[in-house]
Amino acid sequence: MKIDGVFSGGGVKAFSFLGALESIEERGLEFERVAGASAGAIVASFLAAGYNYKEISEMLEEMELKYFLDPPRISRILPVSKWLLLYFQLGIYKGDKLEGWLRERLAYRNIHTFSDLKPGYLKVIVSDLSLGKLVVIPDDLERIYAINPTDFPVATAIRMSAGFPYFFMPKKLAGRSGHKSIIVDGGLLSNFPLWVFGPEGIRDTRPVLGVKLTRDMDKFGKPRLINNAFDMFHALFATMKEAHDARYISKSQQNNIIFIPVKGTEATDFHLSQEKKQELIRNGRQYAHTFLQYWPR
Repeated sequence: MKIDGVFSGGGVKAFSFLGALESIEERGLEFERVAGASAGAIVASFLAAGYNYKEISEMLEEMELKYFLDPPRISRILPVSKWLLLYFQLGIYKGDKLEGWLRERLAYRNIHTFSDLKPGYLKVIVSDLSLGKLVVIPDDLERIYAINPTDFPVATAIRMSAGFPYFFMPKKLAGRSGHKSIIVDGGLLSNFPLWVFGPEGIRDTRPVLGVKLTRDMDKFGKPRLINNAFDMFHALFATMKEAHDARYISKSQQNNIIFIPVKGTEATDFHLSQEKKQELIRNGRQYAHTFLQYWPR
């Protein structure tokens, strides 16, 4: 059966998507259109490029996450300078290695720009901090930035969406006024863009399946403890990422979402062990398998 898919953000916790994809393929479900934010955009782009579960799994399991930690040369020579880079460049790592890896993997399937994909088959969510806008690439490129969407590199769009604030240096886009916009992680404004394929009731007859990484179910629905400025900063980001999507997800839509609780792993833990990766994959497989036994409903 053909379906559309939407994947949430979650950083390195997205290894859980591998287990979910395995269960989805075993059920004979095939993705048509896909969308995602942050790490979910990476998975969505590979699916749009025609990679199957096994191929995506091999790519992600073999890669060394530490490879993507690419600070400027000066911070390797003078470690204290990374705090100056954080202040002036708004991030610690350049993110060039991540974008290069994405470009290489997509090019293997002859995907370079959005013109190489079927129109509307991949939607990537980013956050424009300068304009205060949630942006869908490629849909909004012409209207907001006067950029021809068909010429825009897919790898650049994914790198923008995965640009975790303060961790990776943000990318910039020149707008219609000539001023450059600061573009960061799409998950900041919509970490689970289930809305992107249209409101419920006017969608195509093709089902939309969401795959969402969530907080530990033991803590789900409980208030966060905020005892200091660091706790408040963490809660601020989490609230921005979750509030918009939580309001959008109706009770009926929950029947089309695989919720995968993840505990004990931070989104930016790029030193994740092989054992932890396998644990995340098993976790995703378990929750997806249980859900798909009764889907679609």
